[in-house]
Amino acid sequence: MSSPAERYAAARRRAAQASAFPALDEFSLDLGFDLDDFQREACEALERGSGVLVCAPTGAGKTVVGEFAVHLALRGRPGGDAPAARRKCFYTTPIKALSNQKYHDLVDRYGAEHVGLLTGDNAINGDAPVVVMTTEVLRNMLYAGSATLEGLAYVVMDEVHYLADRFRGGVWEEVIIHLPESVTLVSLSATVSNAEEFADWLVTVRGETAVVVSEHRPVPLWQHMLVGKRMFDLFHDADAARKHDVHPELLRYTRDTMRRLELGEGRSAGPGGGRRGPRWRGPMRPDIVDRLDREGLLPAILFIFSRAGCDAAVQQCLAAGLRLTSPEERAEIRRVVESRVTAIPGEDLSVLGYWEWLDGLERGLAAHHAGMLPAFKEVVEELFVRGLVKAVFATETLALGINMPARCVVLERLVKFNGEAHVDLTPGEYTQLTGRAGRRGIDVEGHAVVVWSPETDPRHVAGLASTRTYPLRSSFRPSYNMAVNLVGSVGAAPARELLESSFAQFQADRSVVGLARQVQRNTETIEAYGAEAACHHGDFDEYFALRVAIADRERAIARQGQSQRKAAAVASLERLRVGDVIRVPSGRRAGLAVVLDPATGGFGEPRPLVLTQDRWAGRVTPGDFTTPAEVLTRIRVPKHFNHRSPAARRDLAAAVSGTGLDRHGGRRGGRSRQAAGEDHRLSQLRVELRAHPCHACPDREEHARWAERRRRLERDTEELRQRVSGRTGSLARTFDRIVALLTARGYLAADGEVTDAGRMLARIWTEADLLVAECLRRRVWDGLSPAELAAAVSVVVFEARRDVDERASLPRGGVADAVDETLKLWGDIEADEAARGLAVTREPDLGFAWPIYRWARGEALAKVLASGHQIDGEMPAGDFVRWARQVVDLLGQLADSGGASAELRGTARQAIAAVNRGVLAYHASA
Repeated sequence: MSSPAERYAAARRRAAQASAFPALDEFSLDLGFDLDDFQREACEALERGSGVLVCAPTGAGKTVVGEFAVHLALRGRPGGDAPAARRKCFYTTPIKALSNQKYHDLVDRYGAEHVGLLTGDNAINGDAPVVVMTTEVLRNMLYAGSATLEGLAYVVMDEVHYLADRFRGGVWEEVIIHLPESVTLVSLSATVSNAEEFADWLVTVRGETAVVVSEHRPVPLWQHMLVGKRMFDLFHDADAARKHDVHPELLRYTRDTMRRLELGEGRSAGPGGGRRGPRWRGPMRPDIVDRLDREGLLPAILFIFSRAGCDAAVQQCLAAGLRLTSPEERAEIRRVVESRVTAIPGEDLSVLGYWEWLDGLERGLAAHHAGMLPAFKEVVEELFVRGLVKAVFATETLALGINMPARCVVLERLVKFNGEAHVDLTPGEYTQLTGRAGRRGIDVEGHAVVVWSPETDPRHVAGLASTRTYPLRSSFRPSYNMAVNLVGSVGAAPARELLESSFAQFQADRSVVGLARQVQRNTETIEAYGAEAACHHGDFDEYFALRVAIADRERAIARQGQSQRKAAAVASLERLRVGDVIRVPSGRRAGLAVVLDPATGGFGEPRPLVLTQDRWAGRVTPGDFTTPAEVLTRIRVPKHFNHRSPAARRDLAAAVSGTGLDRHGGRRGGRSRQAAGEDHRLSQLRVELRAHPCHACPDREEHARWAERRRRLERDTEELRQRVSGRTGSLARTFDRIVALLTARGYLAADGEVTDAGRMLARIWTEADLLVAECLRRRVWDGLSPAELAAAVSVVVFEARRDVDERASLPRGGVADAVDETLKLWGDIEADEAARGLAVTREPDLGFAWPIYRWARGEALAKVLASGHQIDGEMPAGDFVRWARQVVDLLGQLADSGGASAELRGTARQAIAAVNRGVLAYHASA
């Protein structure tokens, strides 16, 4: 217990703080808890008039600082009389779900009359003194010079580390750069390892900015590994965690387990023993959940980096008879679910797997991933936060979503698919995922569990858990829309200077210093290598240049042979007709195949659609043919042959096998290649080499090794020099190229003024902004029906999760014509971009045309989802809703576009009404 003197000193300190920071004292009285040191430090900086960057772990309470900015705005100017002196505060978030959540939090605290919400879907009380919005909405306001910005004093950028996001991160930098100087910026970020660098940039563009970094987690996190049925602590104590020292007992047990597995494999290997012995079978998912339940570690989030895996996990738990809820909880779950899905038609619910989903929820189990209907995801989130759902199987997208803390987080694997390849989790991703564990004010401690497998080294996990390397990297790059908006608002030259003040250019310029030092070191090393390569017989540089010229000539001859072979393969594929039986000589599809669609007359290389003996149907390319394709015989292909039908594939594959032709054919002799000696230039070089004095040097090969090292280092150093020159002013150069392209296409005038077409482009907010503008100028979408318009515009917003070999089909008539015209325009834009060295606009994707067309025509959800151009069955409902929302967003832009005809604007409004029904109507109103 403290002494009277200590209590008196503490009271004096509090009184001094209250007099120095009256607004903070006022704010903290209403909180109901004491501020942490980092929260107080950040709030004091704000009250002093400084901008602030707060970096703290998930769940540490960063948002208190943002709410203090709201309090300062509503409190009014110092010395001012209340309502008149009030200022505005905009609270921005990266996603709509977070905006909705923060809006409700602020309404509960300050009342609905003082708080507004602006997202792509909702506009509530937009003139309120406090408005919650997505970052894109604020960016659009800044470019439009909106009157709503008047009186703006504070902008809170929640989750500002999103500026590293590859697709949307640039928006954060645009806002930070363009905000008026009078606005105080409050940046809230997850823990990043280069906070000082980010703050240095903020100081250059925003003025005084205090940096407050806290590594402290309010709820301590304990790390564990589950090996089979045994749970181990990853670290013995906090000191061991700081040193990355793995618990000795865990290391011993995993080594013994590995040894047993290897011995088992050794015994099973042998004649007829197969390639592997007993495989490791980790704990079953129902057993993991049951274990967590018994140890009091629920509610838990179990991260599985696959949508199908999440759904399968729930089914496995149901099949195992797992039940985590009481009868009272089940009744409450059913009540919540039924109240939230009343707007969704009954026939759609059965298509969406509603009853299986409800069964899982009533037992306290659920999946959470982007493939789910948003309405279902929101119910899962609500039930989990309320403690009614105890175990959620989720993909990593949950870690970026709304506030859903748990007592425990389980990672099934430390590898995830990033859309292109399976990659290891980074320390930053691991910290973000495990940061969900431990609920402030509820749990004394949080727990993170990694499930062990033979590929998982506990020391690697210790490194992930202890490393704080999560650097913020800018993803900013100029776009067409940004260029016309910048030029329109400030002019071409100032716009160029603004881009050079971006975080992207700031980081590039800083990295140049390190690169320049490396160039200097390399130059010194090159001189040392040159001294080692010197030969007393003659000029070794001259001799080595002859060796390099010979190697280059040999490679050129080999490439020439390859290009001739490829040209022959292309010519042979172009001659194929339906019914031709050919032999695919190599690759996974090697063997006999029949041609279903010759695919000639298009652009690029021929890619005929074939069916192999093994019943695989797909397109082959010239790369599959080391020799020209030879027609061996012909068979009849039914007129309306459907290669998606397994029965049809089976029958035709049998006909191919019935030809009696050899699957692999006779092996031909070695390739006929031009003998190296037949090339006159090569022969001449070899004669010069043998005649050179250095050829007779006994240390010739030793000199050559040093010369080769020098040559490689010279090449690397030249690349570094190019990187140095490329990074200096790189964004401004890209901007200049964009401006030149826009001027050539009539969006900017020669004197730098924005034209009518440019003003239209300035109001198009989509990744393919220039392509949409070109389609409007050429009237590509005029004359279409509402459903046809929805299908035609879908090709510029949709992007399939995985590449599909064959082109998706389209509704005939107006849609097909409009899409063909869109593809031609894209081809023109792509050629222009390539000629100017610009990043190429993404090719239109036809995979969503049929689903959105059918939906807009009023067809049933089951039929719509089945018509998606998917590799693995029908389109997930969540994907359908997300892409349909993006189509509606673009249709809304067309409906308001000054560059669209009156007819097109009307059709766009009709298309929006046609799409916003059923599951979309629920989402639109949510």
